[in-house]
Amino acid sequence: MKEENLLQGKKVLIVDDEKDVLDTLRQLLSMCEITTAATFEQAKGLLETKGFDLAILDIMGVNGYELLDIAKQRGIISVMLTAHALSVESTVKSFKKGAVYFLPKDEMHTIVAHLTDMLRAAAGGESVWARWLERFDDYYERRFGPDWKDKDKDFWDKLPYLT
Repeated sequence: MKEENLLQGKKVLIVDDEKDVLDTLRQLLSMCEITTAATFEQAKGLLETKGFDLAILDIMGVNGYELLDIAKQRGIISVMLTAHALSVESTVKSFKKGAVYFLPKDEMHTIVAHLTDMLRAAAGGESVWARWLERFDDYYERRFGPDWKDKDKDFWDKLPYLT
């Protein structure tokens, strides 16, 4: 199965206050039906009135956590995408608030593979978070050091087993 097939025709809301990020994601996810929003107000209105399969939410600049709450209430699968808020703490907060994936912006060029992997895991009844941890454990270790999971050890130990 080609990676794009699982994403083909998915209705995706992308929220970011940076036009170049919106443009890049629109190109990378060209197999999807893309709607973009550059402000919290615009995104909130779209989340409350339109149906989406996925929402890709920036954290900074658009109040991404409040948008995550709205998306979760509407049953929209949400992915957090960030550069400035990239930290272990924001990753944990995103997962605890209901995001199913957390993607650093410097990995944005691989979003098709990440979203496909996420959808494949969900469709197969596997833990999406276990897949995330497989993909990002080394990345976080390089970025935050080998003890990056120590502060929330209990959370990280349970994460791969959550569905």
